[in-house]
Amino acid sequence: MTSAVTTDNSARPGYGQLLRTPGALGFVLPGFAARLPFGMLTISILLLVQHTTGSYGSAGIVAAVTGISMALSAPLMGILTDRFGQSAVLVPVVLAHAAAVGGLAALALADANVWFLALAAVPTGASVPQVGPMVRARWAARLEGSPLLPTAAAFESVTDEFTFVVGPVLATALCTGVHPAAGLVTEATLTLLGGLLFAARRASQPRTHAPSATGESRSFALSHPGLQVLILAFLGIGAVFGGMQVSLAAFSAEIGNPGANGLLYGVFAAGNMIAGIAMGAVAWKIGPRRRLILGYVGLTAAASVLWAANSVILLGALGLVVGLFIAPALITGYTMVEQLVPANARTEAFTWLTGSIAFGQAVAVILAGRLTDAHGSAYGFLVPMAATALALAVLLALRAKLAPKAPSRIVNASVSAPVSAAAPVSTSAGASAPGSEAAAGPRDRVNERGMGHRVPVTVD
Repeated sequence: MTSAVTTDNSARPGYGQLLRTPGALGFVLPGFAARLPFGMLTISILLLVQHTTGSYGSAGIVAAVTGISMALSAPLMGILTDRFGQSAVLVPVVLAHAAAVGGLAALALADANVWFLALAAVPTGASVPQVGPMVRARWAARLEGSPLLPTAAAFESVTDEFTFVVGPVLATALCTGVHPAAGLVTEATLTLLGGLLFAARRASQPRTHAPSATGESRSFALSHPGLQVLILAFLGIGAVFGGMQVSLAAFSAEIGNPGANGLLYGVFAAGNMIAGIAMGAVAWKIGPRRRLILGYVGLTAAASVLWAANSVILLGALGLVVGLFIAPALITGYTMVEQLVPANARTEAFTWLTGSIAFGQAVAVILAGRLTDAHGSAYGFLVPMAATALALAVLLALRAKLAPKAPSRIVNASVSAPVSAAAPVSTSAGASAPGSEAAAGPRDRVNERGMGHRVPVTVD
């Protein structure tokens, strides 16, 4: 026992240690295969509908309906997943998504009216499988109370960004080089195969939380005030993604170099990936609530000057900085779910955040598109500026709601792990001795020391 604790104490939390978690690769790899198509969906719809209708406006409407439908359906999918299990929900969902995408592609190729395409976009978006939140829920269940949890959140953010870099490139190549519908067909095929492979990894999925004879009540994630604040804040992140997509494309067209759009957005996404990788390697000494607010301060400051950029180099540099600040806010928000929401509602909580990003992105695409058409790309960049400023104001006004409310739950969750002699943690709920760290120290200290790891104490 002593040697095992010593080994844990000397190990620095990192990606290598994270991926050595028993069973991790079994769900990480198929999870990535199932998530890659998500980065292909919007651009594939835009390219196909624009090809068949000749209108970017019509293509934008269909894409926006898809995003809004996904945002509205994602929390329901999360509730069902927590109730019935990931595999039980994922299998019918990926089958429905493949059928819905096939129907949308067929209507587009048949030159259907844009309103019929928008109607077909509803089931297409509503059936997007929430594999990302499912993977995060598996990490949360496997690493509950561990200092590796922020590393897992950083790893997932990097994975998401990688899909949003590779997915659009792959979809564009297929739509322009093979067939206008090839992107959607490939997206549906990969979603179906990857989703079924991920669903087959049943051993690592979190346990379901069905009502039982013991009287355990079902906790709905949205009932927790801290998650409500995060949902509002994540609308700002979604607005950055949507506003940047439209405004960068418009800026590139204005300077007579449409090809610069891919480079500029790639630099923006690269900043997010770099910061995500760094987040997983840093042992933070400040608490997650303060990290979240500082991340939004930097994001708001960077987004507020995008409108003034007048060259590719300057806009690329500013886009890189914006990306660097998105990752800390995004990763920290996902990490805080473990502290703010009970285990029986975490998949639902993750889908609320994912849906919030999608909704913010869809609204920003519409607003930035209208402003750009009327006044130019500089006005489109005002959308991420305003959205991040509002998100920061919400965080500052409601920051008290982000404080963990039940430290005894975390103590109970970690008592089964090795505990060093220097960390006396009570094994009964809320029964820590007066003056002990469980009673007087911050929640993070109870959580991390209870797992037997020597990790810097966080102060918020």
